[in-house]
Amino acid sequence: MSTTKISKSDIENIFPVDEINQILYAYTSCPHSILGKHPFNKKYAYKAYDPAASKIEITLQGKTHEMTKINDNGFYLYIASQDDSNPYQLTKHYGDHSVTSYDQYSFLPTAGELDLHLFSSGNHQELYNFLGSRQIEAQGIEGTRFVVWAPNASRVSLLGNFNTWDGRRHIMRSLGSTGLWELFVPELPSGEYYKYEIKDQNGHIFTKQDPISKSYEKRPGTASRVTKDLDYDWQDNSWMNSRAQEDPLRQPLSIYEMHLNSWDGPGLPDKGEREFYNYRELAHALAAYVNDLGFTHVELLPITEHPLDQSWGYQTTGYFAPTSRFGTPEDFAYFVDHLHQEGIGVIIDWAPAHFPKDSFALGRFDGTALYEHLDPRLGEHQDWGTFIFNYGRLEVKNFLIASALYWLKEFHIDGLRVDAVSSMLYLDYSREHDQWIPNEHGGNENFAAIDFIKELNTLSHDQHPGSMIIAEESTAYGKVSKPIFDGGLGYTMKWNMGWMHDFLDYFSNECIHRKYHQNQITFSLTYAFNENFILPLSHDEVVHGKGSLIAKMPGDIWQKFANLRSLYGIMFSHPGRKLLFMGAEIAQWPEWDCDNPLDWPTLSDSNHQGIQNLVRKLNTVYKENPCLWENDHDYNSFDWIDFSDSEQSIVSFVRYDSKKEDSLLCVCNMTPVVRDNYKIGVPEAGTWEIIINTDSSEFSGTNYLSSTSLSTINEETHGRKQALEINLPPLSVIYLKKK
Repeated sequence: MSTTKISKSDIENIFPVDEINQILYAYTSCPHSILGKHPFNKKYAYKAYDPAASKIEITLQGKTHEMTKINDNGFYLYIASQDDSNPYQLTKHYGDHSVTSYDQYSFLPTAGELDLHLFSSGNHQELYNFLGSRQIEAQGIEGTRFVVWAPNASRVSLLGNFNTWDGRRHIMRSLGSTGLWELFVPELPSGEYYKYEIKDQNGHIFTKQDPISKSYEKRPGTASRVTKDLDYDWQDNSWMNSRAQEDPLRQPLSIYEMHLNSWDGPGLPDKGEREFYNYRELAHALAAYVNDLGFTHVELLPITEHPLDQSWGYQTTGYFAPTSRFGTPEDFAYFVDHLHQEGIGVIIDWAPAHFPKDSFALGRFDGTALYEHLDPRLGEHQDWGTFIFNYGRLEVKNFLIASALYWLKEFHIDGLRVDAVSSMLYLDYSREHDQWIPNEHGGNENFAAIDFIKELNTLSHDQHPGSMIIAEESTAYGKVSKPIFDGGLGYTMKWNMGWMHDFLDYFSNECIHRKYHQNQITFSLTYAFNENFILPLSHDEVVHGKGSLIAKMPGDIWQKFANLRSLYGIMFSHPGRKLLFMGAEIAQWPEWDCDNPLDWPTLSDSNHQGIQNLVRKLNTVYKENPCLWENDHDYNSFDWIDFSDSEQSIVSFVRYDSKKEDSLLCVCNMTPVVRDNYKIGVPEAGTWEIIINTDSSEFSGTNYLSSTSLSTINEETHGRKQALEINLPPLSVIYLKKK
């Protein structure tokens, strides 16, 4: 290959001042039209830019040539008389060292037509395999492709250690009307940190992390991280195959809700000087503990990447990345895999209702309200100081749905608990009359959010059989967990916030006053079967000055623990799946603090051991008795024996399985007064075995009722022909099962 002498006029024609300035001052959207290889007078001009290089050499067809430095700003030129269709290498010299790499501006666009079409139509369900950084092979060369959505930017550049964070050296190309920007960086390895430098239409320049990154720098850093596709050898086939064949509404579900960093539970090694445990360490300790207590699932407060520990993960900035606090994506995959192999499901909290205003994240991403609404009446949560997603924008809805599908598919997650659903459903959520904009019919429903929710639930359930999408929804919005074809939103289940408020209010009353509040523990049965409910005693009830569950209970120490045992006893027999936040199972006195571990030393006290023993026993009895879960969302699974004895604060009821062949009788005495010879009508004659007595000495109770079984008497009571006569212990819940 011969070279051509470069004249001043050639330089001016090849490198006009305007093009030099577009690179030098970084305002081009088409860097490949300026740099790289270009035909020139039946020859080929190779153009490069690097302001830090002292010399640049080009290698063509195995021969190396020094490029001509045309000015002091770092522009280089080489003219060849013959074409070399292959990607070529540049060797850049920096003082005492040099770097050889392929020229990023010698590559054709790497975004495929199908990807572009799916993205533009809002239907790219694997968006995480298209946008963001992806290690691919282009024109026979391995490297990393970057694609980002910034339709209103005038220029987007890639920043990283590989270019000394200089936005002029890796300017991305615009892919036209799609609003996407693309750049293939050859031979860029995984592990590199990067950001996007964005110039808006007004000339303002700012940096952003990648919204689709699968890994981020550990806080307080905010850079995105180039990662390979998840490289993990899953061993949970048995779990996943079984899950796909099962209806979660016909299986027991007892959830241990937890915050990974502050659990710090038994079985973990000494943390030493480390700030965080690794996902793998947590997996082994947590699986052993959860299995010992008998929970079926764990639910993690958001482990999606977030900058502020005190947000507990609910102010998410990385919707496709497990937080780097505890390790890599592969480490998190191990966490899920190990729990599955130990027979434990994994649910994660997911927050698509809002996102934080941090300048490095999604907010005003390309200088405009891209992911959010511009009008604060639509686009901002006043209570939380966050932005609201624009669910009506195809690309935004696609972003969120792809995030949900990513966790379900790539990490085998068994369920997503969707946070703050109420705030999504209502345009006037927590707003005064003049702070919101009605929908097109003049109402307060957010139709775009409702459409998003329905599509989310449809795709999740269709593509991942047996998975659960759970709504944290606190209003009386109808059919949240009913099928879409029946006019519902399509969630698998919904948190029963009404039950939680009523029961905690009831149990906070002094026992002597409870006869005036009997309706608080009976009212929930008027709507218990309207939705597929989960009964939550969650983290929200033990923070922000609300106190721990044991601290909410009235009376002296004995009464407090007896009340808490009774609360758990009636909770596990009440229709609805179960959720208990960590620390409640040991009755820790202080309310939860995300900066400190649970109060494990409290287990040296027998009262606290008794609570833990009771939770273990309740989980065992719950799972072993289909009448407590098989038909949980059907009114035929429940029958009151008596709800009217408010004077003595006693309620009794029966739970049934779907065929009414298996039943369990529950009797609740909600005062510290012993009720001897108390008669309860029962559906069948015979011997009834006491399978749980919350007042048992096993749970640090008084053991007032020492009997293990009772036989019926032929006496009509509560409208039934047979009855049991029982000495009811104080502040207790008794489960009886027909032998």
